[in-house]
Amino acid sequence: MPLDHWRGIYPEKFAAEDVIFGRIHRGDTIFIGSACAEPQHLVQGMIRYVKSNPKAFFDAEVLHVRSLGVAPYATEKFKQNFRHNSFFIGDSTRDAVNTGAADYTPIFLYQVPDLFRRGLARVDVALIQTSPPDFHGYMSLGVSVDIVKAAVEKASVVVAQVNVQMPRIHGDTFLHIDDIDFIVPRDETLLEYSPEADTEIAPRIGKYVARLIEDGDTIQVGYGTIPNAILANLSEKKHLGIHTELISDGIVELMKKGVIDNTRKNVNRGKTVATFCMGHRATYEYLHDNPSIEFRTIDYTNNPLVIAQHDNMVAINSALEIDLTGQATAESIGRTFHSGVGGQADFMRGAVLSRGGKTILAMQSTAASDVVSRIVPSLKEGAGATLIRGDIHYVVTEYGIAYLHGKTIRERAMELIAIAHPKFRPSLISEAKKAGLIYQDQAFIPGERGIYPEELESWRTTKTGLTIFFRPVKISDEPLLKDFFYSLSDDAMYRRFISYRKDMPHERLQDFVVIDYTTQVELLAVMGEEGKEEIIGAGQYAIDEAAHAAEVAFAVRDDHHNQGIATELLSYLTYLARRQGLLGFTAEVLVENRPMLHVFEKMGFDMEKRIESGVYELKMAFNK
Repeated sequence: MPLDHWRGIYPEKFAAEDVIFGRIHRGDTIFIGSACAEPQHLVQGMIRYVKSNPKAFFDAEVLHVRSLGVAPYATEKFKQNFRHNSFFIGDSTRDAVNTGAADYTPIFLYQVPDLFRRGLARVDVALIQTSPPDFHGYMSLGVSVDIVKAAVEKASVVVAQVNVQMPRIHGDTFLHIDDIDFIVPRDETLLEYSPEADTEIAPRIGKYVARLIEDGDTIQVGYGTIPNAILANLSEKKHLGIHTELISDGIVELMKKGVIDNTRKNVNRGKTVATFCMGHRATYEYLHDNPSIEFRTIDYTNNPLVIAQHDNMVAINSALEIDLTGQATAESIGRTFHSGVGGQADFMRGAVLSRGGKTILAMQSTAASDVVSRIVPSLKEGAGATLIRGDIHYVVTEYGIAYLHGKTIRERAMELIAIAHPKFRPSLISEAKKAGLIYQDQAFIPGERGIYPEELESWRTTKTGLTIFFRPVKISDEPLLKDFFYSLSDDAMYRRFISYRKDMPHERLQDFVVIDYTTQVELLAVMGEEGKEEIIGAGQYAIDEAAHAAEVAFAVRDDHHNQGIATELLSYLTYLARRQGLLGFTAEVLVENRPMLHVFEKMGFDMEKRIESGVYELKMAFNK
């Protein structure tokens, strides 16, 4: 329906700017629409009005979630007229907040609408942006519903910039023209959000996170370079669902590909549910009048009790810093406020309560061009602990995945050190020892020699059809290896180590997990998903540089014998050794250990055997 039609019915709503902004009085609270839905023309009009009428009002509070546009009301020039207050700090207002020229109100975002309804946060004037009214007079809030609808419902004066470029989005987005006091027609391009591109680190993180997401999961993802990379790695998944705070370009791309179809959701089945969008024009066009997408108010989307109702809910967020015990900040760097409490904790805690849910903290291992580690011994003084130690299941960096859920402080510290940037690992080990977080004799190999060789990871299928993941050992694998060795029978322990010793203390286990990968290979055969892995076999070789060969050994858990695991393990170790240019293996095998000897014999090596004190000493040359 053309605006002229409504102008004829409601001429008083189409007043001049001077009349509209003349409704602002000294001490009023002015609410401004959020993020990409910020009504830029109205903000500029308000500033023009103040410039022309500098004494029209004083000490007005400007309130919103986040500004992506310019924020002149937060500058020194207008400090007599405005005092900025934000529930989430953006780039354009961060300096003002940290110098005391503006305010920040920390709060879970899902609780903000209740502040308005209870009168704890007053709204006198609301400046918003909407789509044009439809035939029935309903206007959509478009790409930002979040706290906007609650603010509008409690505002004394509502001013809507009506923009034909604002998409009409389904859900709890609609306002009737009767509820709008003033309409300002102004078509302009919506604000767009473009995170900085990262061609190396973010995709590596995205690849790891994709391992943790299963077909049919319902996911929430934040915004930025890393979340975009995560979404880009999900194109092979099936039947994903979305219940999130934010819709981004990456989510829309997965919807277009059919990866996200919401068919497995047990809440709002068939619907992508969000509360706002930050993206590009093509994304906004996709949202327009799309019945598969619903925007709901933030007290619904971000309510942990609603989130927890979704089975297999996966919350994926990021942080500025995490300490070795597993508490993280996403809102401040020490005493410097950076963003806000936001909705991160809402989703992480809701996902923890979800049946089959999991939480993932994805972050680059360093900041400030690799000068600063994001994994630290303890959070900086003054930092806000956005996530406490019980909120996080997985932490992912470009160096791998750490599983923290149910782990001791010592295990958490070792898991996080293992995925820290290699140049910071020695100092983290040292500080963790000083703090009593890890063993005082914890060994460590610094530099390139100790970096986990991800390229050696491999999926293999045995002759019996068993699919196993082979991967190098990590410094954090000590608890898993302890369980593996103690699962072996006394006879198996004797055959593996040719010793009657049955204990496997920390001091002995370190020899298996602290590996110089340039001189030794230690492979684990594991089953189970990340965080629930079980070791069913282990094999290793250590290089003898003088002979340009390697001593090899392996063991398989008793309940997995005769399934081809040993054969696949030795075959893969042989492949890696030959790739290194080694000439062959040596090994010691008890005479009565016929099964192990048979594994070596069927590999087709040129083998020499010598018996010494009941032990075969094998020398096995690789065939040319």
